[in-house]
Amino acid sequence: MDKSVRIILLGDAKEVYNKLVIAVENQAKQGKTNTQEIQLLKSINQKKEFIRQDPFYGDNILKKQIPSSYNANNLWRVELCNFWRMLYTIKGDKIDIICFILDIMNHKDYDKKFKYNPTLALI
Repeated sequence: MDKSVRIILLGDAKEVYNKLVIAVENQAKQGKTNTQEIQLLKSINQKKEFIRQDPFYGDNILKKQIPSSYNANNLWRVELCNFWRMLYTIKGDKIDIICFILDIMNHKDYDKKFKYNPTLALI
């Protein structure tokens, strides 16, 4: 890709990421090497690099399904380990592309945010 790609964490995503970093640092001090938090942080960092290489890496969410709370014209979903999700929007110009990570959430919160009812999927 000719344009530079920047990744910026905003709002809830930034808060979740920062809490995760602190938790992982504390676990490392305790000698822990493979907790769910460590796995999740590695997964997030790996996916951020995938997005940096290809901003369209994630699954595109249909415009009609984008919650208005995101205030975004496009939304992409990336699956993380342990059934977590990362949501981002892409903005760009002639110089660079910016991927704003808007949310990092577990599957239950993702289902709730998108009004997905897993019991209906079984019918």
